[in-house]
Amino acid sequence: MIEQLSRDDVSQVGELIRESFGVVAKRLGLTRENCPRHTSFLTDQELLEEYDSGWLMFGLCEDERLVGFMALHDAEEGLYVLKHLAVLPEFQCRGYGGQLLDFCKLWAHENGVWKIFLSIIEENTALKRWYTKHGFVHKGIKRFDHLPFTIGYMEWEVPQ
Repeated sequence: MIEQLSRDDVSQVGELIRESFGVVAKRLGLTRENCPRHTSFLTDQELLEEYDSGWLMFGLCEDERLVGFMALHDAEEGLYVLKHLAVLPEFQCRGYGGQLLDFCKLWAHENGVWKIFLSIIEENTALKRWYTKHGFVHKGIKRFDHLPFTIGYMEWEVPQ
């Protein structure tokens, strides 16, 4: 079951995000020293600030346990940013990430959104293939001096 989360859920969301993205950080050798802004180091306070600034937060539960998460934000009229899509490691490969994306797409269609935009670590080719399989199109890359990886940009246009 996927539902919109409240401000009271943020600490639970923080734990899920840090655990889920921590696997990626470890695999890529990311630390607080070489990449302090990586999602695996996101604090509950930063999540509260995102919530308070209008990010819509959605959780997927199994047996009343939060096992998946994503956040959406209105970047400009009709264009939303998707971030923090995560599934706890022990619940991955069960289709939950796809369910979150399907929910996101349905939500977008029902709410007049015309495009969903996201960014990934470009070097995470498995993740890029996964988003491509789910209809997202790779739109480019950008290198930032302060990051030890390249950012890839992807988007999905809502069918009219």
